[in-house]
Parts: sequence; C-alpha cells; structure tokens
Amino acid sequence: MSQQIITPLDEFPAPFNKQIKVQEVTYDNGFKLMRIQIREGKRFTTLELDADTAHKWGQLMLHWVESQSPIV
Repeated sequence: MSQQIITPLDEFPAPFNKQIKVQEVTYDNGFKLMRIQIREGKRFTTLELDADTAHKWGQLMLHWVESQSPIV
C-alpha cells in the first residue's frame, strides 16, 4: 500500500452551501497531485489534478474571471 503526505492548501465556502478544500497530495514515489474536494451536505466530489491539468484549468478560470464585470 502506498503512503501519502497530504498538505492542506486552502479551504473556503462556495455558493449554494458548498465547501471547497484544496490539498497537495505527495505519494511515496514523489509524485504530486492537487486534490480538490467539493462538499455539498453529505455528498463529496473529489478531483485529483496533475500540474499540467491544474495549470490549464487555472488559466481558464482566470480568463473567465477577467471577462466578468468588475467585482466591487
């Protein structure tokens, strides 16, 4: 069984009563993933992303945010 080191990165609320938790998961072979866990009541959705996928998703999210009306 492989070991994991889980490092919390952030946790914050999201719209519609959701809670988002972001962690870095390091496996015993040194491989790292970003784990995103979305909690909605008793339901959990978990994504584990490699650096390339996280970068692409992050750029897409940033582009979308910048296209919205200014946040006050």
